[in-house]
Amino acid sequence: MASREPQQASKTLTRERLGPPVTVKVKICGVRTPAILEATVAAGADFIGLVFFAKSPRNLSLGEASALADAARERIGTVAVMVDPNDSLIDQVAGTVRPDILQLHGQETPERVAVIKARTGLRVMKAIAVAEPSDIAGADAYGGIADEILFDAKASPDATLPGGNGVPFDWRALTAARPPFVVSGGLNPDNVGEAIRLTGPALVDVSSGVETAPGMKDEKLVVRFIQAAQSAAQQQAKAL
Repeated sequence: MASREPQQASKTLTRERLGPPVTVKVKICGVRTPAILEATVAAGADFIGLVFFAKSPRNLSLGEASALADAARERIGTVAVMVDPNDSLIDQVAGTVRPDILQLHGQETPERVAVIKARTGLRVMKAIAVAEPSDIAGADAYGGIADEILFDAKASPDATLPGGNGVPFDWRALTAARPPFVVSGGLNPDNVGEAIRLTGPALVDVSSGVETAPGMKDEKLVVRFIQAAQSAAQQQAKAL
C-alpha cells in the first residue's frame, strides 16, 4: 500500500474567499510526450494529467507515465486520471508514478473516494458529470471527502469515454456550485475565457480541445489555451 507526505500548499487549488479567483490554474490533461510536457511547462501551466484508462487514446503505461512524472517533478504538478480503478492499479500508480493528485473520473462513491484517499495519502479530485443544473447537487455527497471537485460534461450513453469527448455543458449551471471547483468538458483556446468569466473556477482542465486528433496534442494549441486562460484570469482579477 502506497503512502505519501502531505502535498505542498502551492499544489492545492484552495481559495480563501468566495467569488472568482484572482488566479485560475490550468491543467493540460492527456499528456503523452516529453515535447508536450515541455511546452506545457514553458507556457506556465500548473498541472499535467496522466491518463490510466485502457479505452482512452491518451492511455499510458506505468513506465511511460513514470518517466513523464519524473521529468515534471518540482516543475509542474501531476494528476493521475483513473476511471473506477481497482486497488492494484491505485497502488501501482501511487507507488510508481507518485502523482500529486489522483483524479477519479468514474462512478466512484463517496465511500470509495474516502478509501482511496486514506489508502494513498494523496489529494483526490472527483469528477461530477453534468448535463443539467440538477446534476451539480451530486457534488454535495463528496463534501469533506474529495479535495477538489471537477465538473465535466456528461458523456452520451453510447460514449466509450467518461471525459475528453470535446463536449461542453451549459456553464451557467455552475452558479449553484460551491467554490472552489474545476471546470472541464469542451474547453478550447477560443472558449476558455468565456468559461472563466461565467463560472469563476479555481482551475480549467482541457484535453481534446488542444488536440489535432484523439490523443495527439498540438504544442501551439496548448500554448494558446494556457495564454487565453491566463489572460482571462488577469481580466477577472482587475474586475474585482
